[in-house]
Amino acid sequence: MKTCYLIGVGMGNPDTLTIGAKDCIERCTQLIGAKRLLAAFAAHSGNKLALIRAEEIAAAVHAFDGDTAVLLSGDPGFYSGAAGLYPLLSGIRVETLPGISSLNYFCARLHTTWQDAKLVSVHGREANTVGEIQSHKKTFLLTGSNCTASAVCAQLSSVGLGHVLVHIGQRLSYPDEEIVSGAAAELAWKAFDPLSVMLIENPAPTSCHPGAPCLWDEQLIRGKTPMTKESIRLLAVARLGVRPESTVWDVGAGTGSVSAACAMAAWKGQVFAVEKDEDAVCLIRLNRDALGLWNLHVVEGTAPEALEKLPKPDCVFIGGSKGSMAGVFQAALLKNPAARICLTAVSLESLTDGLECMKKYDLTNVDVTQITAAQAKQLGNYHMMLGQNPVWILSGEGRI
Repeated sequence: MKTCYLIGVGMGNPDTLTIGAKDCIERCTQLIGAKRLLAAFAAHSGNKLALIRAEEIAAAVHAFDGDTAVLLSGDPGFYSGAAGLYPLLSGIRVETLPGISSLNYFCARLHTTWQDAKLVSVHGREANTVGEIQSHKKTFLLTGSNCTASAVCAQLSSVGLGHVLVHIGQRLSYPDEEIVSGAAAELAWKAFDPLSVMLIENPAPTSCHPGAPCLWDEQLIRGKTPMTKESIRLLAVARLGVRPESTVWDVGAGTGSVSAACAMAAWKGQVFAVEKDEDAVCLIRLNRDALGLWNLHVVEGTAPEALEKLPKPDCVFIGGSKGSMAGVFQAALLKNPAARICLTAVSLESLTDGLECMKKYDLTNVDVTQITAAQAKQLGNYHMMLGQNPVWILSGEGRI
């Protein structure tokens, strides 16, 4: 049976390959990989194919009679193309040969460990980099053209983390290798290679716990904009099922109270607060800044149009839709048919619209709860209970 070797070539310099990987490449009669990686093996006499897509690589392996070495940048176990190849190579013997990755190489050059580091990649993917750095003492980051090292430093500086120590490695393992260290604020305006790696040291990480957080009304900056009260907010976030990695839409965000609670629960994820009222938008930003919730993004606009460019949501909260509730449901479920949707209603008309949308879009696990709460208020030496208007909480989830 022919064999396909998935070889992690690390940073791309052949000098960092293991002896076993070098011998394997020499024995194989076909090499596949990106042009940059194949260039290091120009003298190889075998068949060479410059391919990146997993389907094309797998097809070439199946069609070739001999053994194939697939050159993969980085480490095969860390956001690598190997994950997509494994299920496509059935019927072929597969061996994976890891090499020296940029992670262990960079940490060795810095004379530090990486077993205590949070590993994150933004190379061709999205991640809440500020949230990860904010909540860990040490964070290793693979950058990309979509999120450069200087952009990360600028983000850190903009949210009050310009003091954290940042190490940036460029062209690692090559003769022109360069490692730069300094405070994030100092490095924010310097240019770095798009494929740089970073190690960020935060001496005072925040402590976050997943789940429906306790965010009291007194912690929020209030204005004339209506706000979802804490007793309703707590249940709504729980009904949404917000997880640490969730992407959340809060449509008709008002003061941003639900957005803030979701941002605390989705501390590894992203929350998008959509609001059209200018005064409310200012309040959302004030509350975000006061609470240090840098994974909360304010989207000024009217739904459903403002939802078109947002990433697909795991959870959607509808605090206000101004007659466009069906459009919000449609926009969310088009991007993620399995999204969980929760809404609050204080009028019979909103309750009716919500129930009709749940039925129209065939949501499952639908729950309707009416909450009537009373909040104590001190009057002199006594505490009087002040009743709040009854609120309906509707929740359900789409079908895959």
